[in-house]
Amino acid sequence: QVQLVESGGGLVQAGGSLRLSCAASGRIPYTMGWFRQAPGKERDFVAAISWSGSSTYYADSVKGRFTISRDNAENTVYLQMNNLKPGDTAVYYCAANSLRPTNRDHYQIWGQGTQVTVSS
Repeated sequence: QVQLVESGGGLVQAGGSLRLSCAASGRIPYTMGWFRQAPGKERDFVAAISWSGSSTYYADSVKGRFTISRDNAENTVYLQMNNLKPGDTAVYYCAANSLRPTNRDHYQIWGQGTQVTVSS
């Protein structure tokens, strides 16, 4: 089974940017998604991208600020996060293989997560 490893998290001031990467151990001919989980809250959908990259999906809270992309030759998915806000603070998870791109319960493969902290 493919394994996913996230990287790129860190501490950033409000208004700043971060780029998360999700590297897969093999080919990922699946829909890929990013989710986030803040302390005491459920894991929420952030963004998803189809296998070809032709379709993308975003949570309303990140539209216009976050961009998901993928490089299938490198087996990597990215999440460019701009204009970050303190409310974006969470552990960000990469996930693979879903027929319903925005539904957490339909993803079968998960990474270990990377912490993003946005200070005010």
